[in-house]
Amino acid sequence: MRTVAGQVFVFVLGLVLLLIAAGAVALVVQGRRDSMADARARTLSVAETFAHAPGTAAALDSRNPTAILQPRAEEVRKLTHVEYIVLAGRQGIRYTHPDPALIGKHLIGPYKQALAGHGFTETFTGSLGPSVNSVVPVPRTDGSIAGLVSVGITVESVNSVADRSVPLAAGAAAVALALTAGGAALLSRRLRRQTHGLGAAEMTRMYEHHDAVLHAVREGVLIVEADRRLTLANDEARRLLALPPDAEGRAVADLGLDPDTAELLVSGRTVTDEVLRAGNRLLAVNLRPTDTHGGPPGMVVTLRDTTELRAVTGQAEYATERLLLLYEAGARIGTTLDVTRTAQELADVAIPGFADAASVDLADPVLLGDEPATPDGGTLEMRRTAVAAVRADHPLYPVGHVVGFVPTRTRAMRVHSDDADLQSDFLRLGWRNWDPDVAERIRQRGFHSLLSVPMHARGTVLGMANFWRSGDSEPFDEDDLSFAEELVARGAVGVDNARRYTREHALAVTLQRSLLPRGLPEQNALDVAYRYLPAYEGVGGDWFDVIPLSGARVALVVGDVVGHGLHAAATMGRLRTSVHNFSSLDPAPDELLGHLDELVSRIDRDEADGDAEIAGATCLYAIYDAVSGNCAVARAGHPGPVLVLPDGTVEFPEVPTGLPLGIGGMPFEAAEFHVPEGSRLVLYTDGLVERRGRDIDTGLALLRASLAGRDRTPEETCDDVLDAMLHDRPNDDVALLVARTRTLDPDQVAQWAVATDPAAVAGVRKNVAQWLTDRGLEEEAFATELILSELVTNAVRYGTAPIEVRLLYDRNLICEVSDSSSTSPHLRYAATTDEGGRGLFLVAQFAERWGTRYTETGKVIWSEQTVGEPEADEPQPNAL
Repeated sequence: MRTVAGQVFVFVLGLVLLLIAAGAVALVVQGRRDSMADARARTLSVAETFAHAPGTAAALDSRNPTAILQPRAEEVRKLTHVEYIVLAGRQGIRYTHPDPALIGKHLIGPYKQALAGHGFTETFTGSLGPSVNSVVPVPRTDGSIAGLVSVGITVESVNSVADRSVPLAAGAAAVALALTAGGAALLSRRLRRQTHGLGAAEMTRMYEHHDAVLHAVREGVLIVEADRRLTLANDEARRLLALPPDAEGRAVADLGLDPDTAELLVSGRTVTDEVLRAGNRLLAVNLRPTDTHGGPPGMVVTLRDTTELRAVTGQAEYATERLLLLYEAGARIGTTLDVTRTAQELADVAIPGFADAASVDLADPVLLGDEPATPDGGTLEMRRTAVAAVRADHPLYPVGHVVGFVPTRTRAMRVHSDDADLQSDFLRLGWRNWDPDVAERIRQRGFHSLLSVPMHARGTVLGMANFWRSGDSEPFDEDDLSFAEELVARGAVGVDNARRYTREHALAVTLQRSLLPRGLPEQNALDVAYRYLPAYEGVGGDWFDVIPLSGARVALVVGDVVGHGLHAAATMGRLRTSVHNFSSLDPAPDELLGHLDELVSRIDRDEADGDAEIAGATCLYAIYDAVSGNCAVARAGHPGPVLVLPDGTVEFPEVPTGLPLGIGGMPFEAAEFHVPEGSRLVLYTDGLVERRGRDIDTGLALLRASLAGRDRTPEETCDDVLDAMLHDRPNDDVALLVARTRTLDPDQVAQWAVATDPAAVAGVRKNVAQWLTDRGLEEEAFATELILSELVTNAVRYGTAPIEVRLLYDRNLICEVSDSSSTSPHLRYAATTDEGGRGLFLVAQFAERWGTRYTETGKVIWSEQTVGEPEADEPQPNAL
């Protein structure tokens, strides 16, 4: 503010802000004025159109105008986006209104002008608040007025349209303000850049400091420009590097430096205390770029003579190397929860920085995830699990070889065997099963020093780590012994964690597989194959199911529970059981997902206060009808199905995507499409198409390519899809379900319409008997006629038309009686004195199973009879 540039900057900003504010206010006011005019024109247009629509005047003169006009008015209101459309008679009594409670009440506001035949538009306060209202008379064909139409939009809605321009005005204001501020600031910065913001006194002081650095400081300083020319060198740098007097301005390559030194100075790397040999000196070199804080491109180099410090820091460097190796071990060991991989990481980290060869032997139970039991004085069987060596032709036992060990010691031991007997040393270390020939080969290859360290975790011996040195390497000393114990202790923690995870993973996989279907139910509608692959790291909650339904229909289910581990597997089991229970009621797919969503929400509420994880899930539920060949599908946050047509064409049917289970608040929608016979329906979980480094679109494209082409069986399809989609161990569970569709032959289906007359039952029985005889099912005629007689009689007495009878001959004989009533009969035991009530009891006795399913138009009562098997304990007429 003390400078002219600052004052001009503030003035320009203030002026721009004032202009922006005025423009924004004018834009909003003009927008509201235009919106109000548009609202007047729209309400008047809607009112006149509705008033002169055919049938409006006749509806007003009818006995129940509301029944005719209310649906029309609501439909037009929604299409034209007005707040209300009110039709009233000449006395001002409302016949329509968005709020049904106001129908039949008197209009608010003036309307008599419209009864005189003149429409008008005005703003007044009504039941919905301040509104723009247009009133138009409804003329009859003879010119008289039958009533009036009132159409309105609230002022609040009109203003909301105008207010949409506010973000635009704000955005324009922000851009204008930014441009103005940037232009004003650019002028101020230009002058400051020329002098770096320094005055004359400051620049003089800076030159004095610069001269002191060049001549007084005892550390070499060099500045190398981007073109690899030396710009500046102080006295100490000239002395340390023996630079010529005219070094400044010359290329670094022409200064006669050692090639390594010259290459380092022009490398452009950022270096910290890198040791460089220059003649008989050891120099600590630091390189930093000069353009980090806005300076010109180049490098600044500092040199420090460390020749005398090198001998003093030798031990410190040795300790540092050990610490770095321990740090590297912490970063490299235990990257996975695999026991074998963790053991290999322990062996690899020791080579070559600590030993020339390393091996890790683990007890067999550890490899399986169990805790080894240490025998009292006996031999604990160890298996060679990992080997690493500098040379590939090492003489050590290969992976998989069993090496016995007596766990009588807990500390590390070292052996230096230049002149001793290695076989005796192995026995002294507690090892068993060692071959003298192997010991001799170890000696011949020059292995002379050995460290053997037991791996302990929570007081239990998990295995043994062995480190070898050969050739010119120094034998292991006491410091190496302590380091090896620390290194192996870190590896033991990783192995124990992997062992415990292996056990939990095996338990989760066992639980998961026990909760999944162990076989497929018998049905003829679909030829089904499936695959389930657990995740490599943590079992998830993927599941699938094939559920036979009534009427030669089959339900296909695929789902995925959020999370991994035992909780996800247990939740999966609960949801799978619930799907079975809900499917027994035979609801539509969207209704079943609605029930399942309520169940998951209830589970979440019950577990919200505890430590249990929240149970989220996705699911796809499909019902295939072998009679019509149609498939109805609904999904809750789950990938949609894939349809492979008989000619090999792959389609992705459009199925509305619902929210995942447990979120609630929105209903689910189902889609129905026709599936040609011989097509393949493919259902899967997201683990098949999604993975790290690959988006879902790429996964779907790979899935399409793996399914397209030649016709294959479901089993072959499963194998081909997994081979194409999963090249390594999956990170998530994968469930895959492939079903080839079949349809019933028309000769296997019969359907008759039944009149609502008890006498029609006889005709049904006659038709059924003839149909069964034509198919060689005479033995089923008596039971089938009895079942249909009872079901049709119930439909005639208690149901509503239309009534239809359908017979399906699939694996079983299926009888269906449908009507448009939504009431369902119930099985009961009739008393001795009751004249009726035994119909469903007879149906239950003669049918293998029976039930009710509801449709969009009513219900279907169905029964199934086993064909070709005699009925056990068939009831006798005198017993009924």
